[in-house]
Amino acid sequence: MPGSCFGEFLVVSTFGESHGPAVGVVVDGVPPGLALSEADVQRDLDRRRPGQSAVTTARRESDRAEILSGVFEGLTTGTPVAILVRNEEHRSSDYERFRDAFRPGHADWSYHAKYGIRDWRGGGRSSGRETAARVAAGAIARKILAGHGIAVTGYALEIAGIRAGSFDLAEVERNPVRCVDAAAAGLMERAIAEAKDAGDSVGGVVEVVAEGVPAGLGDPVFDKLEALLAHALMSVGAVRGFEVGAGFAAARMRGSAFNDELAAEGGGARPVTNHAGGVAGGISNGAPLVVRCAIRPPASISRPQRTVNERGEPVEISIGGRHDPCIVPRAVPVLEAMVALVLADRLLAQRSLGRP
Repeated sequence: MPGSCFGEFLVVSTFGESHGPAVGVVVDGVPPGLALSEADVQRDLDRRRPGQSAVTTARRESDRAEILSGVFEGLTTGTPVAILVRNEEHRSSDYERFRDAFRPGHADWSYHAKYGIRDWRGGGRSSGRETAARVAAGAIARKILAGHGIAVTGYALEIAGIRAGSFDLAEVERNPVRCVDAAAAGLMERAIAEAKDAGDSVGGVVEVVAEGVPAGLGDPVFDKLEALLAHALMSVGAVRGFEVGAGFAAARMRGSAFNDELAAEGGGARPVTNHAGGVAGGISNGAPLVVRCAIRPPASISRPQRTVNERGEPVEISIGGRHDPCIVPRAVPVLEAMVALVLADRLLAQRSLGRP
């Protein structure tokens, strides 16, 4: 299946299905001599795994990372790093009654139209389960970035129309919705619970910030840094919108307000404001990189929905089983991983040019 690989210098290939034996990733281009352990990968996998709280799916997966290759005596060898995450508690029988019905909001019909066959157990390759492999790869990218003083942090900015009104990064891992505003987090939890009780689901907005990004990453025209980020983040199944910096609000600003004036710094320049979100002309400008993603409501809901089966007959279905009523909290580490992978790839690209 084309489309399972990403990156130019740090090449990520994910594999596996939602209800198969495992999901995993092969990362090629990892520099040799990088300290890497399964514990490094596990930290991020634990933030993504299901069953964390009442606002996530009840599916129980330990999501234990197994490094199969590319690491010897705690250091990367320069060869491809393969990481496996075994599936432990999938219940394919929950999906037996949908084997010939196309679930609304899922990729059932589009996969069937393209390939003439689909894995009806869960979502197959289109399942959010695939993102465990991305998070594992992102942990490697984080290690590369850390060596250059770059840190990537994500959080819930909005859920169910409730937006954070204050900003405290210390709050993010203190509440189950990963919101930067403790008061808003409580309201978000309540809204998710209400949607779940109604057999429905809700979406939201995740913001990701990368601090310490040097000026000069990215390329003009087709490989602009924000274009690569859009590709990476929009490839996550739950993402339905992307913006960088002021984003869509820029359409309502004047140039005099949007333009980031420059000040001298260390023999170079640095933007005083950051409406551009850390990117100018497709190249990082030394300011923090700021991106936002709109996350759709999860498609699996228990409310009755109309659809058709493979014979074109109208049917009505309701989806039971264990599903996230809101994917935003678990999407945070996934989107962090994709931002980290893009930045690590561009750092390696800079090195290929002989640039620091």
